[in-house]
Amino acid sequence: MDMKRSYYEDIELFKSGTILFWSIIFLLALFTFPLYTSDYSIYLMSLIMVYVIVSVGLNILVGSTGQISLGHAGFFAIGAYATVLLMTHLQVPFFVAIIAAAFIAAFFGFILGLPALRLEGPYLTIATLAFGLAIMHVIGHTEIFGGRQGLIAPELDLGIKQLGLNFVISTVTQKYYLVLGFTIVMVLFAINILKTKPGRAFVAIRDSDIAAEVIGINLTIYKTLSFAVSAFYAGIAGGLFAFVLGFFDPFTFNLILSIIFIVMIVVGGLGSVMGSISGAALITYLMYDLFKNVDEAPFIGPLFLSFSERWMTITGMDNFNYIALGLVMIGIMLFEPLGLFGAWIRIKKYWKTWPF
Repeated sequence: MDMKRSYYEDIELFKSGTILFWSIIFLLALFTFPLYTSDYSIYLMSLIMVYVIVSVGLNILVGSTGQISLGHAGFFAIGAYATVLLMTHLQVPFFVAIIAAAFIAAFFGFILGLPALRLEGPYLTIATLAFGLAIMHVIGHTEIFGGRQGLIAPELDLGIKQLGLNFVISTVTQKYYLVLGFTIVMVLFAINILKTKPGRAFVAIRDSDIAAEVIGINLTIYKTLSFAVSAFYAGIAGGLFAFVLGFFDPFTFNLILSIIFIVMIVVGGLGSVMGSISGAALITYLMYDLFKNVDEAPFIGPLFLSFSERWMTITGMDNFNYIALGLVMIGIMLFEPLGLFGAWIRIKKYWKTWPF
């Protein structure tokens, strides 16, 4: 085990030259990705990065603080709707609108964090679930939010119209680079916040809230702060999601989406930023690409189709997507409870100790 000799070794961003090298290679691959792939792949990668932002924020709440949330689709919806409405009704510039929407989501996260002071386990889960369902139904029954018909995102203008500055982006490649910039900033912020005093307080609360309170950690502040920070991330992701997708309605932000967010961080690895990234990338790819057209898969595709026609409705084919995701999660829990990040740690240890 590497011994740390100073506090600065514990908070440094890159632990070694090797990590710095591969981080640069990874960033170069992301920046050059649109040069050698299709528009759909660029769109899919944009969605992956949006979900990475949500997963990283949710992991701060669940993995690092030990609080459960099944209402993150609600924060995601608040970010999407607030960003679009601020831009269309108040003519607020995009960057101001998305930050304001994220703070609105953070405010609701703070409010939802208050029950966490007295509730935990399944009771807290039910409270967050109720919040997510309430947001979906309130949006669906309010005219200003577009009701059940949803909203169409306006043109994405990064300029300031009031000053006569316009910079409209419309292609999937331009939106990809915008989402990439936000993702890098939010991931770096998450890595750093977990090394600060609040981040260490989050981990202490996760391990034992009673012991944390004994050593002087204010549970009221840090439990609500973790909800607010996590909701802020979901708000940013929701604002980006609105423009990547172009159109959304209340049913886009249903209970299944909140469950999928949980699946992403569990599959990736709780308490790990890299686990959140890998889990979000894998689950999004499975949902939107590999399992999307399961009926077209060789051999098993016709089998699933005939089973669906005989025992289910034809629209039941979409259920195989969720069945496959469930099987993936069960497999992860059975064979690698620490998720993809745990598998990576196991591989790295094996590599370092080979051939012994």
